[in-house]
Amino acid sequence: MLTLENVTATIAGLQVLRGIGAAFHAGTTVAVVGRNGAGKTTLLRLVMGFLPGHEGRALFDGEDLARVPARDRARLGIGYAPEDRVMFPSFSVEGNLRFPCEVIGLSRREIDDRLAETLNIVPELEVMLGRSGAALSGGQGKMAALGRAIMAGRRLVLLDEPFQGLAPVLAQQYSASLVRLHRARPDLCVVVTESNRSLLKDIPTETLVLERGELLRGDLAASPGH
Repeated sequence: MLTLENVTATIAGLQVLRGIGAAFHAGTTVAVVGRNGAGKTTLLRLVMGFLPGHEGRALFDGEDLARVPARDRARLGIGYAPEDRVMFPSFSVEGNLRFPCEVIGLSRREIDDRLAETLNIVPELEVMLGRSGAALSGGQGKMAALGRAIMAGRRLVLLDEPFQGLAPVLAQQYSASLVRLHRARPDLCVVVTESNRSLLKDIPTETLVLERGELLRGDLAASPGH
């Protein structure tokens, strides 16, 4: 599905990713674990097309993502929940959930079906649907961002530091949603970044460890020399 080949990225003259090589497969939930500044967010942003000028290749079903504009990644079935959530404040929560599917041109019936499935996976969202995107707490925003990623991500879902700052109750709800997501879509690949591996203890995962932008060890394929 997603393959990274010798990926190196530099931001403001600082090398953030160093020769990353990994393969992410359908039906897996993968934890990308590392300290703050290790390169986890940069890795996801690269896959989403928000990091121009990197070296190496990111391939999705063999297609070089460098040839796919960032705005078209959702058409490939890739969903993304950034660490800072980024809800559109002028939209309702339901509008935020529907938006990526509307952008890629799905019919209203298809979007309705996706929304129904998403609410089954993240039931906490149902009471929020009519609220403004600006009226959510930080934890509620994380849940809404998860729902939006699920709406768009039919094949690959990228979740950046989803448990960061979540209260224990919301963290449990988020974990339960990931378990339901795996059951509802057994062929989906989910990539979750986290600084604290223990926060993912209830979620079946493979592990990829990043340290200072380098792949050190893990259950995925390692880059040569590491």
